[in-house]
Amino acid sequence: MMHLPARYDHVGSFLRPKYLLDARERKARGEISPEQLREVEDKAIAEIVKFQQDVGLKSITDGEFRRTYFHIDFLEQLGGVKTDIPVTIRKADGTEELAPPVIRVTGKVRHAKDIQKADFEYLKSQVAAGCTPKVTIPSPTMLHFRGGRAGISKEAYPELDPAFYDDVAQAYGDELKSLYDAGCRYVQMDDTNLAYLCDEKMREAARQRGDDPNELPHRYAQFINKVVARKPEGMLLAMHLCRGNFKSTHAAAGNYEPVAEALLSEMNIDAFFLEYDDERSGDFRPLRYLKPGKTVVLGLVTTKFGELEDKDALKRRIDEAAKYAPMEQLALSPQCGFSSTVHGNNIAVEAQRTKLRLVIETAQEMWGAA
Repeated sequence: MMHLPARYDHVGSFLRPKYLLDARERKARGEISPEQLREVEDKAIAEIVKFQQDVGLKSITDGEFRRTYFHIDFLEQLGGVKTDIPVTIRKADGTEELAPPVIRVTGKVRHAKDIQKADFEYLKSQVAAGCTPKVTIPSPTMLHFRGGRAGISKEAYPELDPAFYDDVAQAYGDELKSLYDAGCRYVQMDDTNLAYLCDEKMREAARQRGDDPNELPHRYAQFINKVVARKPEGMLLAMHLCRGNFKSTHAAAGNYEPVAEALLSEMNIDAFFLEYDDERSGDFRPLRYLKPGKTVVLGLVTTKFGELEDKDALKRRIDEAAKYAPMEQLALSPQCGFSSTVHGNNIAVEAQRTKLRLVIETAQEMWGAA
């Protein structure tokens, strides 16, 4: 098993600076070229890399500054995949929620091109020695969960098992190899679907699509393991379970118990980032399934709101988690990114710094400076 760069980490995305948002709008209006937008992105990424290093992080991302959505921008570049832009829904309480995008498999899934390689190479060029550049990509389970069997072409895949799962795993394996060849040693897959299967509303929706929500986590564990089997040796592969993160709202709630055994005992992932920032995530008992050699990164610090957590309270929660999983297999992070979509959470830019410093200081006091 591979180990994280430090006992503290983060999920990956950061609030976009206004000049980057402005440039993206100008590109959409046809006022600047893709090349000109990329120059602006490069500038913003260089700044966010320096920000992360100055804060003291050891794993460094590009803030997902080249993306509009954490998942669509990647998935639509796979051969055989079509996506639609998500729809924003205003709820009765005045908050907004991002309706899940329609993701369709229209043909044989394949790795049509290197998706993240050029972006990683620029990120790597900006990261200082002693830090590890990290790439974040959406989980392959998104190609199944959103639409179920109905969302996958029956012409391309009369039967899903094993052809569909093998093709997707091979496409992901090819992408991981291209990243490895470029020097990448740390990839995080972002997965909402396993977290959604903790929520009874989402479980019922799965039933309506013809899937068994009790069987799906085990099937997805096998699916992810097909990807793991194709990853280059020496690459750290982590997974973040997300319950929705759009403008400080969430889409799902529920204890991890329905997926814990499949996730922590059956899946051959090196590290798991689990959201635990409030009561919607339940207790720590599901951590009892964690196998030796794996790490759970406790997402105890919220990115949805600016109010700073109490350090002593965080330490008590870490101690509580350690009743179910060994302390040496735990780490600390914010619960999600600060901006899973281009819109960003309702949090001040400077709050990103104070939240991350709290994570780092707490982790160093609990596990030591390393």
